[in-house]
Amino acid sequence: MTLKIDLDLEDATAPYEQLRTQISEQARSGALPVGYKLPTVRGFAEELGLAANTVAKAYRALEADGVIETRGRHGTFVAAAGDAADRKAAAAAQEYAEQAQRLGLSRAQALSLAQDAVRAAYGR
Repeated sequence: MTLKIDLDLEDATAPYEQLRTQISEQARSGALPVGYKLPTVRGFAEELGLAANTVAKAYRALEADGVIETRGRHGTFVAAAGDAADRKAAAAAQEYAEQAQRLGLSRAQALSLAQDAVRAAYGR
């Protein structure tokens, strides 16, 4: 198993977001198993031709999402993220549903708006 990142610098999506998305997808799919050690920020930045701050920003976002964990000087590793990510998404969905209800939206309106938001986020 190897970490494979393909950045498209012509894409409107920021490089740190492309990096964050690809690592997250590989971790959730199992292509990067729990415990897989990620490259150092500086080493990865050099390998990808990015600024170290760009890689650090992606790592911070991944850590906040529970996808990776930093173990001090030992490095950064893929965490057991599936459950944490699912719980965060479920909590966000619950919060949205409650707010939509408070705003007086019908169930159909709330679902339609949520579907539009997912389509926009996933580029479809």
